[in-house]
Amino acid sequence: MLLIDEKNTHAMNKTLKYTGLIAILSLFTVAITTGHFDAYAKPTVKASEKICGDRLCKDASDIGAEQERKKAQAEITKGKSKIPLSVPPGQEEEKGPKNLAELQEETFDEADLGSVLRLSRANVPATIPLHKGFFNGEAVYFIITDSSDKTHADTITKNQGWKVELAPPLANAPKEALSKTFMFTNGVKGNGVHGFQAEVFTSTPAQPDKYSALTSHVHVTWNEGVTPTVLDSEQAILDAQAAGQVSLQELKVVLNMPQIVWPGGQLMVKEDKTLTDETPYGGGQVLDVDLDKMTVTFIAHRGWGPDGKTIYYIVTDATPEMPANMMGVASAPTSAKLIANSAAVDLFQFMNGITGSGPMGFQAGIAAAAPGDQNYSPMWRIFMIGWKDPASAKLLETKADIDAIQKADLIDVGLARPMDSDHIVNCPFIDPFQ
Repeated sequence: MLLIDEKNTHAMNKTLKYTGLIAILSLFTVAITTGHFDAYAKPTVKASEKICGDRLCKDASDIGAEQERKKAQAEITKGKSKIPLSVPPGQEEEKGPKNLAELQEETFDEADLGSVLRLSRANVPATIPLHKGFFNGEAVYFIITDSSDKTHADTITKNQGWKVELAPPLANAPKEALSKTFMFTNGVKGNGVHGFQAEVFTSTPAQPDKYSALTSHVHVTWNEGVTPTVLDSEQAILDAQAAGQVSLQELKVVLNMPQIVWPGGQLMVKEDKTLTDETPYGGGQVLDVDLDKMTVTFIAHRGWGPDGKTIYYIVTDATPEMPANMMGVASAPTSAKLIANSAAVDLFQFMNGITGSGPMGFQAGIAAAAPGDQNYSPMWRIFMIGWKDPASAKLLETKADIDAIQKADLIDVGLARPMDSDHIVNCPFIDPFQ
């Protein structure tokens, strides 16, 4: 539940300030009330002056434009949702779905909502294969979650036995938002993407001004008549090129390759590894790193795709630094270059309304794209939704719901700007049950 005193709540909603980070996790509310953050890029919309923090208010007053608003609300109460509710206390839990496909087919009536919508299995473990690479002669361990190119997505999926999602918009990322990674097409056999030696990175999170999980793709090919050796740094590769031993070819392929362990550091491992539907976002996104089994286990968070179907996502890095640190992920300032770029997609989170399992303690967020969509990307611009009168809050399940309710002037929608900075989060959508 959001803990903000009444005076500061009024000021926050009146001026649309101090809430930039609430699109991510409720831990930010401590900092929010101290006046460090701006919630919206353009403070031209009005926020509600009243918040029903832990209940759905029943006695709503006249909110104006009643006919138009009721019409819009009727649109989102038609049919049935595809998301199951948590079992109420005291009731026996039935056997749930076994995989993501079954979760997407479950339904419930809005009449069942009451004042709370807590999704079942809101946080689940997701074990992902690790890869070993090099940076300046030292080991780097990373995952591969997305590719701008179908061929690479299919090849890596097959090789690692874990699905790499196709994310075509990543090809539009500017060079300033990318780091360079060298991949070998021949030479010493190994566990690299193409079956040869390990990849070579040009930065790690220890170099935040240069690091990006999004990597441009450079092929390294040993020339004929040369005896291949393992090259474990960018300089070693450039020296080999200068000596005529290897040829380099830049490809128009971008991979999402978040680093988990790097020289001198790693992602934060969560101390409390017990997952519940109310597990907070702060304190780390990783449950376990096993370098013997070459796996990392993330917390997969549940939300909705644009069509109302269940999605799960992990969090690997973000900008600016404060939200990244509070979530326990890598800081990646280079991602700010995506704020106005099509390589990033919109993700909507709720700052009031129906209590639920979303990051701020309200209903789960809604993404503007999901795997399989041409506009899917793991890089997300965070928008915040606030009901102008939380007493009138209804369950929103789809992007179309958001558009209809915004048109009816029932909600404010604004770009989150924590620390008055461009805010991008790397949240790959995954299937945690594969």
